[in-house]
Amino acid sequence: MKLNDKIFSKKAAPTKSARMVETIFGCKWSLTVYHLLANDIKRPGEMVRSVEGLSTKVLNQCLKRNIDFGILKKISYSEIPPKVEYEVTEFGEEFIQVLDNIKQLQVSLDSKFDD
Repeated sequence: MKLNDKIFSKKAAPTKSARMVETIFGCKWSLTVYHLLANDIKRPGEMVRSVEGLSTKVLNQCLKRNIDFGILKKISYSEIPPKVEYEVTEFGEEFIQVLDNIKQLQVSLDSKFDD
């Protein structure tokens, strides 16, 4: 094989998904929000009341970030007083599975290096 006959090119990391994972893990409340949604806590006020240290402002920032990535969707009901709920999208379900896999990888690393 000649030097110019290379059949592989440099492999690069997927930039969009890497940025998404970094952003979500960087937000210390995203994983908590997913846990709340998995436990059928869908309304922002209930989320704030359910978690010590979580403020409305920080929750709204976290929810917006997740909506922007397509992980969560906001459902607004035309009621008085206004009612808003959040739920995980189909894409969000896939993303949360990736996060679960990363968590399992961490468990494996912890057990490997604890010996």
